[in-house]
Amino acid sequence: MLSWEENSLSRTEPFMEVFILASVSLIIAISLLITKQQNHSMRAFAVLCGVIFLNRTGYFFFEIFDKPFWRTTEFVGLLALSPCVLYFISALTHGKSPIRKRMIFLTALTSFILAILIISPVQEWVSSHLLLYIYTFSMLAIAYLFLIVYTLQTHSSEEKKRLTYLVFAGATAVFLCCFDLFSYFGLPFPILSDIVIAALLYFILLVIAYPHLTKLYELMAKSLMVFILSAFATILVYFVLGILGKEIPLSVTQIFTISFLIVISIPPIKMIIKRVFAYFYPASTDIFQSLYAFDEKLEREKTLLLEDMAPVLAHEIRNPLGSIKGAAQYLSTDTESEEHQKLLNVIIEEVNRLNRVVSQFLDYAKPYRIEVRREDINRIVQKAISIIKSSGQTEHINIITDLTDDLPQVQVDAEQLFQVILNIALNGLEAMGGKGELFFKTSSTEENGQSFVSLDIGDTGPGIPPKDLNLLFKPFFTTKERGVGLGLSICQRIIKDHGGKICVKSTAETGTTFNICLRTN
Repeated sequence: MLSWEENSLSRTEPFMEVFILASVSLIIAISLLITKQQNHSMRAFAVLCGVIFLNRTGYFFFEIFDKPFWRTTEFVGLLALSPCVLYFISALTHGKSPIRKRMIFLTALTSFILAILIISPVQEWVSSHLLLYIYTFSMLAIAYLFLIVYTLQTHSSEEKKRLTYLVFAGATAVFLCCFDLFSYFGLPFPILSDIVIAALLYFILLVIAYPHLTKLYELMAKSLMVFILSAFATILVYFVLGILGKEIPLSVTQIFTISFLIVISIPPIKMIIKRVFAYFYPASTDIFQSLYAFDEKLEREKTLLLEDMAPVLAHEIRNPLGSIKGAAQYLSTDTESEEHQKLLNVIIEEVNRLNRVVSQFLDYAKPYRIEVRREDINRIVQKAISIIKSSGQTEHINIITDLTDDLPQVQVDAEQLFQVILNIALNGLEAMGGKGELFFKTSSTEENGQSFVSLDIGDTGPGIPPKDLNLLFKPFFTTKERGVGLGLSICQRIIKDHGGKICVKSTAETGTTFNICLRTN
């Protein structure tokens, strides 16, 4: 009967899966090391992925060439895994987990001594590689327990969510890897460990590289996008080879995993090539822009051109408008004909309207210079409500307020925020046709460890048609007969300049609600 070690070495593990894990770990390591927004946990995870790449590469080439060097490489990578996992969890938890630097150092020292023994003449003393696996798996289990302890103790709700996802992902990976034991006993069961670990590494990458994705469905949606692209590439390969009448030597799984590798490797490879080109040809950066990136660049250039043209255009239009209005006012005082008086009043009224259009266009085009200071948003809302009540448009309007006390102050330009609130509220009054409910609600929210103050402004009007909802903030889009379509675009720009966000929800025959979120610091 074969020993555990002989049985494990004599089995035929699929090389494709080993190659996939080695490639995924290398790609993740490179992508994290070359990114500009790397942090301590990213660097630690890059080192961990590099060690996994070393281990799997050693295994892969040893099975092909049967050289001692590759066996040594495999086990050196295995031994380095323990201190690297502890280091990564310590970095991920900002040094607040039970893992201490001394523990990481002692683990690294132990791994180093075992590695020396492997390559030394006394390697036969540790020739039972089962000892190395027991040591590594024991340290991984300890590190996992430390992660669970920290997850249970942390008070940050957003961080607890992210770490809980990692805890469950790790448990799921261990469970799936246990199925490999069936293959050790000669049972016809697929070996899943390498693919499972590759998937786990990619999931960890999403968690640490996209901290703003705090909900599980957001992380799964990000993974789903990569899955869809890989599936599309697989279908494309089969389609092309089918047309050419070629026989496909690889299985669907193998083609899919190769497609997955290509999909996740494109961004880091593109970044590396871009940096190389930028070094030798500094003026060649545009060749890496996609058609969509070119479109975005053109939009930015058009915006800058608009900012330059707007003051000149406004000046050139306002001058003749002033002359036309002055002449009309002079003639209106000098005419006795009632019909002529009406025509002159129309001229004056339309000149005033055109002047307002020019003013709104200028407000939209010019860059804002916001002067922020800490303000109580409830005070600004109450000021807007008082102006609305004095406008004479609220005789049959019920104004409802639900303003949360003790809200944290926000860094805003009070006058510009006041204009945003007033503009949205007046739009609601106009939509209701003078009858209905206008409500204001403030609250505090937290997202990604960042505190926000939220303001809802809603009405009980007829609502906005779904086809118009996505166009609402588009410049010059309006459903009003004499509207300009710049009011909400200006509101959006003001909120974005404050680092906030504005969105709208609307239901037919129920009403419309605008939500404004502003950071508290």
